[in-house]
Amino acid sequence: MITLGEDFKPALKYKPYLAIYTMVVVAIIWAACFGWAVFIGEIGLPQSIVLAIVAVLVICLLFVLLWTVLYYKSVVYHLNATEMTWKRGVWFRKTGIVPYNRITNVDIVQGPVMRLFGISNLKIQTAGYSGSNGSAEIAIEGIEAPEPLRAMIMDFVRGGEPSAAATGVDVPVKAPVVSGDADVKALLAEVAAIRRLLEERK
Repeated sequence: MITLGEDFKPALKYKPYLAIYTMVVVAIIWAACFGWAVFIGEIGLPQSIVLAIVAVLVICLLFVLLWTVLYYKSVVYHLNATEMTWKRGVWFRKTGIVPYNRITNVDIVQGPVMRLFGISNLKIQTAGYSGSNGSAEIAIEGIEAPEPLRAMIMDFVRGGEPSAAATGVDVPVKAPVVSGDADVKALLAEVAAIRRLLEERK
């Protein structure tokens, strides 16, 4: 449950997903850079060089596991009544604040591997940013129930109340307030008076 006004993190399932995804990427890069050397090693490359190349892969994979744990600890999101904030990063910390009145769109993204883990990402685009490169300004990563969270954010974007399903608290449902009722009535009365004056002059 995501509670308004409290920090929240990605689901715990996001940690193994991130580890597997990053390790696969590292293994592909390693295979593209050094895989040929291992193949040549079967033909005649010294065994010490082959072992060194394989050791590089093992060290990289262990580094990825450590980075995954540290990165997961660093990711924090926070929603309040006016804006959302986020921070993340292991060596280079990034923080951001996104007011709801700047948000233009919230998309749910779920790849096939994420579907296996039952998690999704929310890609949030904002006015002025989305038009520049078409990418999201912020991604809320590793969410188990993205629909209620998206509904809560969009409620704030539209100026409404947060969704109770997303916040985990009872939220009173308020009737929509039509601002300026007295002004509208006064304007209509004035228009009617002008119409009467025009008709009298005819």
